[in-house]
Amino acid sequence: MKATRLASAVVAAAIGLVSLNVLADDVPPPKDVTYPGTLQISVDATDLAHRVFRVHEVIPAQAGALTLLYPQWLPGNHSPSGPIDKFAGLVVKANGQVIPWVRDPLNVYAFHVDVPQGASNVEVDFQYLTPQNPREGRVVMTPEMLDLQWNANAVYPAGYYTRQIKVDASAKFPAGWQFGTALETASRDGATVHFKTTTFNTLVDSPIYAGKYFKRLDLDPGAKAAVHMDIVADDPKDLEIKPEQEKPFHNLVQQMYKLYGAHHYDHYDFLVSLSDKMGGEGLEHHQSSEDGTSADFFTAWDKNALGRDLFSHEYNHSWDGKYRRPADLWTPNFNVPMQDSLLWVYEGQTQFWGQVMASRAGLWNDEQAHDMWAYVAATYDKGRPGLASWRNVQDTTNDPIIAQRAPLPYRNYQSSEDYYSAGQLIWLDVDGKLRELSHGKKSIDDFAKAFFGMDNGSFVTNTYTFDDVVKTLNDIQPYGWAKYLRDRLDGHGPLIGGFEAHGWKLVYTDKPSAAVKAIEARRHFADLTYSLGLSVGKGGQIGDVLWDGPAFKAGLAPSMTVVAVNGRDYDPDALKDAVTAAAKDKSQQIQLLVKDFDQYKTINIDYHDGLKYPHLVRDTSKPDTLTALFKAR
Repeated sequence: MKATRLASAVVAAAIGLVSLNVLADDVPPPKDVTYPGTLQISVDATDLAHRVFRVHEVIPAQAGALTLLYPQWLPGNHSPSGPIDKFAGLVVKANGQVIPWVRDPLNVYAFHVDVPQGASNVEVDFQYLTPQNPREGRVVMTPEMLDLQWNANAVYPAGYYTRQIKVDASAKFPAGWQFGTALETASRDGATVHFKTTTFNTLVDSPIYAGKYFKRLDLDPGAKAAVHMDIVADDPKDLEIKPEQEKPFHNLVQQMYKLYGAHHYDHYDFLVSLSDKMGGEGLEHHQSSEDGTSADFFTAWDKNALGRDLFSHEYNHSWDGKYRRPADLWTPNFNVPMQDSLLWVYEGQTQFWGQVMASRAGLWNDEQAHDMWAYVAATYDKGRPGLASWRNVQDTTNDPIIAQRAPLPYRNYQSSEDYYSAGQLIWLDVDGKLRELSHGKKSIDDFAKAFFGMDNGSFVTNTYTFDDVVKTLNDIQPYGWAKYLRDRLDGHGPLIGGFEAHGWKLVYTDKPSAAVKAIEARRHFADLTYSLGLSVGKGGQIGDVLWDGPAFKAGLAPSMTVVAVNGRDYDPDALKDAVTAAAKDKSQQIQLLVKDFDQYKTINIDYHDGLKYPHLVRDTSKPDTLTALFKAR
């Protein structure tokens, strides 16, 4: 670290901002001791025209070196994705005078100041310049609503565990707006809401959804640990929710309690945005979740079945991820690097339960559930050639750090965060093996209760390792679980064996399921992954091309645009008709005119096996335990 200190000191001296002794040490490592004093953080969230949050902080401090940190490693993102590129206007004062600061050039989330003698605190002002459009990031402020995420709107002192830093926070909202948050209100002063004193880590874990059009649903009336859904919308009509649409969310709470037998909050808030303006979101917190979906989620209920498991997924994280957390994902503050090796449990098992609970709660009917699981199964049967050749599921746990969810060329070959859905299928396989070994007496429900369902009411994070996962499985049903899991995580074999174990099998037909139709409509593309080996979006833009599939071998790439099919203007139905025609007449090729940069070329695809869409069908030679898995408790 000597080079880091020297470089920082040289920069500081060169620009004349601070004395060398300010940067004489690296950023102080966090210690588990109480921070002296309470931070005051005030956010003005009223500048809707410019979409800017304005932040003022008062930070207790003593004379000498002080390092302020902007949160970098964000829980739920599993990556160093703190939006430092949108942090602006930093001014630091002490004793009423502006004092200089310098950003560490090798740790750009760290700001060093020299607190003068006689000062008991520093005052910090800055702005968070929120994205103006999706190209710049997720839009979090519109004329009708906002999402105040504290990690983007606060700095904190280095050298302490964030659980040891107390905070008094407040937020000023546009007049007449209402809000939802897991934070508890202490008082109100006009449009400004003051929250009860909390710790910095809890503050960051407690975002706020506020809006002009607001509705609150009580999902567990009369419960000691209240569960609410706080909804903001683009328009009042979007808040029209029928009783039969609300009921599954009531069911979800009870089904979670039956699964785990415990919960780890004293109240919980689903923070929901119904918006085509604010960016969609799915982000877990211990006592809340950010659930951003389309404006018509309730008013066009039938067409939005695809996204309903968002709620069961994020809610499940209160148990899996927030209460029980991989040991290498737990960090003492938001600037110590995380490790993602166990995301196949954190996210993979949550993806599993998110979809199972969508069925148990009634968010999905049986047909929708089977269609969605078939779609996932096909991905890991034919749709991830990279996992079958050069990558494994374990390696994809590094993807949040590698790509930070940026769009990828040839995602099917690179793979991208496959620990979610591949992890889901591994846990389905585990459930099948538990049932087989125990002759139907044990299932993954037993693992869920044993691993996540202890210490009812406890908020204290309970970490785990791979060995803890294996031990719990062995306690339920002795077996070689370590090898069983490692074979699936580190190998390149198929991952759809869980369906066979549950009495179902994956087949392909020329008829798309309702789920595939919904996915095509939602994403505005034609999904021909399992036939031609490509997907085509709006205007003929090719989305992805299956590695070594028919389209790939013919010379198509994701950068191209389909202009015409067999001599006629591109239309998704025309493309599907051409695939069908080529299956009937083996001498007929599928001819595409494509644009590649400023060049046009004709590409012939020699494919004659027709349209192929995934479905699950019963294998009547085996018991149906999948239906038992999906059945409400």
